[in-house]
Amino acid sequence: MDQQDVRGILEDVRTGARTVDQAVLALKMEPFKDLGFAKIDRHRGLRQGAAEVIYGAGKTPEQIRDIAASMRKDGEAAVLITRMSREAAEVVAKTLPLEYNETGRVGIVGGMPEPTGAGKIVVATGGTSDMPVAEEAALTAQVLGNQVVRLYDVGVAGLHRTLAHLEDIMSARVIIAIAGMEGALASVIGGLADCPVIAVPTSVGYGASFGGLSALLSMLNSCASGVSVVNIDNGFGAGYLASMINHL
Repeated sequence: MDQQDVRGILEDVRTGARTVDQAVLALKMEPFKDLGFAKIDRHRGLRQGAAEVIYGAGKTPEQIRDIAASMRKDGEAAVLITRMSREAAEVVAKTLPLEYNETGRVGIVGGMPEPTGAGKIVVATGGTSDMPVAEEAALTAQVLGNQVVRLYDVGVAGLHRTLAHLEDIMSARVIIAIAGMEGALASVIGGLADCPVIAVPTSVGYGASFGGLSALLSMLNSCASGVSVVNIDNGFGAGYLASMINHL
């Protein structure tokens, strides 16, 4: 149940299609569905504006399938599954309409919604190696109803590649800057854009990058105003936050 569902119930009461008692009963339906191995938060959309997302890592393919099936049964038009393995995708696809992106390890059960955000979200990466995190961010934003523009491999090792996309950068409502190594892309884009920049450090890099810690610290110490930082490799968190900003 999301905010649109609640508005529909209240509209039914206003038009007489539903009694007050019927509306109360609909709103009192169990706030979570207990599957034994998982408790699905049915009121997440009502509280936060977006339904629960399935984190696939650590779950069996059958668990992912059953959670997604339950959410679909409860009326979710699109169910997002992050960190999903190819094995899990093959199991889920046997019984549910799944689109699987192997690069981002993202599964989407159901159709992609029409964009409802106020502007566009730009997802930029320092290098091609950052694409798995970028696809997780981009697909998350798209499932949540946003127009997404992808700018891949525009890192500061070849600054002209970044500058070739100034129109996209300067017309974005939110930018997600994704980079490993020293993580400089976020500062460069932050110095060019007049919108919020969400920086995502990745674990891409040689030994002294410490699995993304170097990029994380660089982004946290950015001298560009308006740059915020999410956790290492957290494309989902960046895509979700960008969507919230774009829907304000």
